[in-house]
Amino acid sequence: MRVATAATPFTGVGKFFAMALDTFVFMFKPPFALREMLEQAWFVARVSLVPTLMLSIPFTVLTVFTLNILLVEFGAADYSGTGTALGAVTQIGPLVTVLVVAGAGATSMCADLGARTIREELDALRVLGINPIQALVVPRVLAATFVALLLSGLVTIVGLTGGFAFSVFVQHVTPGSFVAGLTLLVGAPEVVICLIKAALFGLAASLIACYKGISVDGGPAGVGNAVNETVVYSFVALFVINVISTAVGVKATM
Repeated sequence: MRVATAATPFTGVGKFFAMALDTFVFMFKPPFALREMLEQAWFVARVSLVPTLMLSIPFTVLTVFTLNILLVEFGAADYSGTGTALGAVTQIGPLVTVLVVAGAGATSMCADLGARTIREELDALRVLGINPIQALVVPRVLAATFVALLLSGLVTIVGLTGGFAFSVFVQHVTPGSFVAGLTLLVGAPEVVICLIKAALFGLAASLIACYKGISVDGGPAGVGNAVNETVVYSFVALFVINVISTAVGVKATM
């Protein structure tokens, strides 16, 4: 019994990577469930758009407020735009997006697939000769990745706008100096890295959600447990990915 218990986490990790590999393989095999992907993309965008924008404003304001206090002490308040751009593009944009996508979109995916699993709909698809990975998982993974990519850009714009308004109208930073400092440390490479990070975050969150959904057992209670585990595992994985991708991005742009 001890051997089986110790091997259980490694078995789950192995099954997750096997499902992820199958997902990548079926992305390039016809037929492609385009309609399902569009429906899932609209669903994820609908449930994530407003929370993402609402969460991006306090994140940016807190960062700008703290940074501007330090810059004012140094007599360098004119560089507040530089710090705002660096924070919004490299960290706030991808992180806020994926926190909402993982907390709202991914949990909904897990609950949907979990309900289908306990109703044995996935088994019915297999009997009909339809691969559930190709029909259900691939569209959801692509939809979440695409929506996370788009939302990251939108969050970055909202963050920069909120940072500008807070710096200029609350902390009395000169508008011209704020705008001039936006591109001092942030350019095209940082924006590309931001989009890549957002896509990786959406990909990881959706893969975790789909795996927990199709591996549900224990009836309706198992679906609830799978949804909770999706949130926890997604957040842990996303912060690990963020550390690695940020380190790689810094080395690549130096």
